[in-house]
Amino acid sequence: MDIVLLVGRILFVILFISSGIGHLKNREMMAGYAGQMGLPAPSLFVPLTGLQLLLGSVLILLGIWADAGALLIALFLLPTAFIMHAYWKVEDPQARQGDMIHFQKDIALLGAALIAFVLFQQYGDDLGLMITGPLF
Repeated sequence: MDIVLLVGRILFVILFISSGIGHLKNREMMAGYAGQMGLPAPSLFVPLTGLQLLLGSVLILLGIWADAGALLIALFLLPTAFIMHAYWKVEDPQARQGDMIHFQKDIALLGAALIAFVLFQQYGDDLGLMITGPLF
């Protein structure tokens, strides 16, 4: 089962690693979009959240304080869902549908990150293929 957990950790963080890299490589474009969506100080927050995503992903992937990594991911997803994908504010039906899908995806991933946080925090010392136990 240790291998299944490792594969699950890898699959879970692929999206966040890619997104974190995108935040850093395309920070000006992403900051412009984030500013349009109402994010305060987007030039500051876009690269910071990129680093947050990368750090959280690496912690989960390597099994180093994976509970903290899952919490970092969760703390990214909650405001992202409500600020960046506020579909209820969008008038165009096609754009609304796209934002609604992204909102629901972020909320579902938030749920998964919270489950991972609890599992890593409660059972981290007993899980195989982890470098450390939980931080919290």
